[in-house]
Amino acid sequence: MEEPLRLKGAWTARIITLFPEAFPGTLGLSLTGKALQDGLWGLETIDLRPFGIGKHRNVDDTPAGGGAGMVLRADVVGRAFDEASIGTPPDRARWPVIYLSPRGKPFDQAMARRLASAEGVTMLCGRFEGVDQRVLDHYAVEEVSLGDFVLTGGEIAAQAMIDAVVRLLPGVLGNAASTEEESHSHGLLEHPQYTKPAAWEGREIPPVLMSGHHGEIAKWRRAEAERLTKERRPDLWKDRNDGPNK
Repeated sequence: MEEPLRLKGAWTARIITLFPEAFPGTLGLSLTGKALQDGLWGLETIDLRPFGIGKHRNVDDTPAGGGAGMVLRADVVGRAFDEASIGTPPDRARWPVIYLSPRGKPFDQAMARRLASAEGVTMLCGRFEGVDQRVLDHYAVEEVSLGDFVLTGGEIAAQAMIDAVVRLLPGVLGNAASTEEESHSHGLLEHPQYTKPAAWEGREIPPVLMSGHHGEIAKWRRAEAERLTKERRPDLWKDRNDGPNK
């Protein structure tokens, strides 16, 4: 990819990683890639290795108290955070600092909207057994999880989260209605979608969608979204119906 433009004030992701070559990855494709080239958002990688200790630039050490694996050092990560903070506001609401961690708060659409409303975000992609807790506490780092599973590192999770955020930025999708009709936008899964041909392998498009009656179509879509949410994500359905205004 050519060096992208950067519009003034564009939302920016700063990624601290041992593998900067992993970026932009899939973020450089399709709509997110075009938006990156057009300067609608910015991506900066900060290689963790140069902040390492000694001739071999070591970034990790054995866990205090014993145990398997290695832990990223506080002094190494701290220097990377200092580098990443240059030119960013100290207010975490304006510029969140996140560590991708399986023990973190689950990432969801509401968090994507919150991050999209900020000026940018710094993300630390973990490796090995984790990061020295002191550096997370010192820099008021927010721990966020992509899901209840463990990845080899945080790079894939960072790309997934950034993708979810970037598509909410003005001008990226080109159709604001698209984000309003998607899964999770209103606490529900998305209704089923259909397109041509009208009949395929003995299966037809539901007649209501071919009726041209927009009111009935909206009712059908809402009912299907509720049905799917109750069947597949009872946790979402419960949260929706147990809310303060329910």
